[in-house]
Amino acid sequence: MCGAPVDLSFKHISSLADAWTEEHSSGLRPLKRNSEKKYLSCSLRLNNNNISDLHDLQKTVSHFLAEPSQIAWLDLSFNKISHIDQVLCELRDLRVLYLHGNSIFILSEVDRLGVLPHLHTITLHGNVIETNKAYRNRVISALPRLKTMDFSAVTRQERVMAKIWHHSNNRSRSSKENLQ
Repeated sequence: MCGAPVDLSFKHISSLADAWTEEHSSGLRPLKRNSEKKYLSCSLRLNNNNISDLHDLQKTVSHFLAEPSQIAWLDLSFNKISHIDQVLCELRDLRVLYLHGNSIFILSEVDRLGVLPHLHTITLHGNVIETNKAYRNRVISALPRLKTMDFSAVTRQERVMAKIWHHSNNRSRSSKENLQ
């Protein structure tokens, strides 16, 4: 069922609702459609557009994919996304999520993605959050099933360091709360 990705990249899409009128860019592997003209794919490329708001993401996925609940790969890189929207957490089968080259600036929003049981690959580089010195530790700590982050493997040592960072960060946070 997982054919080639539905490719809506480089379409000058500003809102996800705009995507519904777009035609998928055909690549080397032709995409099959079902009787309702929906694509037999579990991957969606929306990269290199002007998307800033994800509130219509579920509708967009449902519009294009025959089995929207089985989306496993989503590319939202190089858009104008500033927040990790809760709607991403509804994509329970998501395994790969590209968010690099956006404007995400609140590192703690990555924690939301921890509810995705199969997420093993994420890209977040090229966002403001990357400048935070705890960036890699925070992401690996929040997403313990990650195998790859920003196109590089997550090592066993990084997992240990993220766990230490998480425990020391929680301890210092709880001691500050106790002082208040």
